[in-house]
Amino acid sequence: MNFEPGTFNLEQAERSSAFLSILRQYWGYPAFRGIQEEIIQSIAAGHDTLGLMPTGGGKSITFQVPALAMEGMCLVVTPLIALMKDQVANLRKRGITAAAIYSGQMRTEVLLHLDNAILGGYKFLYVSPERLATPLFLQKVSRMKVSLITVDEAHCISQWGYDFRPHYLRIAEVRQKLPGVPVLALTATATPEVVEDICARLDFHEGHVFRMSFARPNLHYIVRRTDDKAEEIVHILQSVPGSAIVYTRSRKGTRDIADLLNEHGISACFYHAGLTSLDKDVRQQRWQNGDSRVMVATNAFGMGIDKPDVRMVIHADVPDSIEAYFQEAGRGGRDGQTSYAVLLYDRYDAMRLHSRVPQTFPDREYIRKVYADLSSFFQIAEGEAEGRTFEFEINRFCRTFKHFPVPLVNALNLLTRAGYIHFELDGENASRAMFLVRRDELYQINYLSSEEEAVLNALMRTEGGYFTDYMPVEEDRIGEACGMDFDRVYQNLRSLTQKRILNYVPRKSTPQITYTTRRIETQYIEILPEIYENRRDQYKARIEAMVNYFSADEICRSRYLLHYFGDEGTDCGHCDVCLAQEKTNFGKPSAEATELAAQHILQILADGKPHLAADFDAPSLKREVIDKALQNLIEEELILLEGISFRKP
Repeated sequence: MNFEPGTFNLEQAERSSAFLSILRQYWGYPAFRGIQEEIIQSIAAGHDTLGLMPTGGGKSITFQVPALAMEGMCLVVTPLIALMKDQVANLRKRGITAAAIYSGQMRTEVLLHLDNAILGGYKFLYVSPERLATPLFLQKVSRMKVSLITVDEAHCISQWGYDFRPHYLRIAEVRQKLPGVPVLALTATATPEVVEDICARLDFHEGHVFRMSFARPNLHYIVRRTDDKAEEIVHILQSVPGSAIVYTRSRKGTRDIADLLNEHGISACFYHAGLTSLDKDVRQQRWQNGDSRVMVATNAFGMGIDKPDVRMVIHADVPDSIEAYFQEAGRGGRDGQTSYAVLLYDRYDAMRLHSRVPQTFPDREYIRKVYADLSSFFQIAEGEAEGRTFEFEINRFCRTFKHFPVPLVNALNLLTRAGYIHFELDGENASRAMFLVRRDELYQINYLSSEEEAVLNALMRTEGGYFTDYMPVEEDRIGEACGMDFDRVYQNLRSLTQKRILNYVPRKSTPQITYTTRRIETQYIEILPEIYENRRDQYKARIEAMVNYFSADEICRSRYLLHYFGDEGTDCGHCDVCLAQEKTNFGKPSAEATELAAQHILQILADGKPHLAADFDAPSLKREVIDKALQNLIEEELILLEGISFRKP
């Protein structure tokens, strides 16, 4: 059942049967869902393909199934390390060979995976965009037999997207080294403008775009104003049973809310990027198993997490874009059952959102000062440091040079986009271990437990060199070999360290800065408009869209979100707006909704031509709101009514 992309001689029905057989054999699903099979057939025929699927739509099936039917290996590019680990573990459980390469791994481990991929040792190789861009990877990839390139979170390649990652731009370079290999791009959040940009930047030879409706009929969107968000969260969780996620912006906020919930008898744990890898894994497992009902987290949590029965997603703080909100809210109700996405806001939230613009885009002189201070902090002379990586103690840096953390981090992000450094706020250093006894001494030790012996044997089988140097440790792989979970492997390695058999250094998250070019004089630092002004203006527009979402009370929440992504839709009938309109028989249009409609009308009339009233219809705007906006614009003499048409004066 091994097919080469683009060379199928089988009829489509036979191909469908083959793909369905793979789906049932490895995943046990009786049939494909939504547009999964259409995407698979397109890729199987060798077409570059873009799949637009909402969170929980089953994206992974669209590349894993066809890859298993093809000769060679599927290369998967994704920025989500949690997703990499989760999918690699799940594939291995199904007897499918897979590995992942991401930032923080030791060079020996990366080389091992790359060489195994060249020798055909993997069916799937997951790669972070940062690793993809390295000369080592670009040198090795042309020797791999790659059947398919999958680009997950594909909106990250678009500078119009909300989460642009500069390293994604190197995918086009990888394509040149793998001629004829089709690309499958996948995303859950893309406006029409971003869709067009994705296809251009990935050098699609032909645009095969498959769009699954972003509508989530089982997800009830609720926006609620409150002066006491903490009290409201407790009230909501006491009223609605089931597993839940509470999102907040600050790390301190995650702990505070989790403590409050536990005080009220609601079991909760907290999660943020500053925790150790072990803490993250343990807390995530507790929540997924149902031992903790609520996960209180920053946006570091949730990417690639597959828990279908989340009944409630609450946002204690307003995200700065519709894309981020839609993706996070979409983690509720993946099992198709009724779930709630609740956004809480207070009278200051709009002001807070607008204040993020100057914080996210500090002025150029400040950015240059940060670059100069880095050179002093790391003691780097002009012309040095290209390719060097430094652990970055943010608190000490801020104290030394009198910076505030938020503008500092954003200045470092802008320097990263400009190509001068690569900054990782939560770069992860791999676990390492080295034996403290000689090999002959190890065989004479007879006081270890059976679990400790099993871990030692598994460790020695996975990698040579532990007797002479620190080598990477993959706790997950050791656990698979020994039949233990991550926590038990960790405890046994710690016990072996206490017994002075080996020294185990658990992986840790720490900020890192890599100089991608030699250090230059500050006056030559250039931040181009496409990195600064253009993206700042886009950021402002996304914030305005978010403010309009929670401010307008005459537009169906679901309809507003769908319209933002260029998707047609109807009133959902169960969001807070729809329910309120049922009670008041639609009532009087709000000022916010009328202003949104006025902007929509003026944008259409900007072409200078007369338009009929029907031309202003939009899925996210009710006719009553449009009529009110037209009346206001005529009274303000911003438009003219001529007969049955309207135009600008």
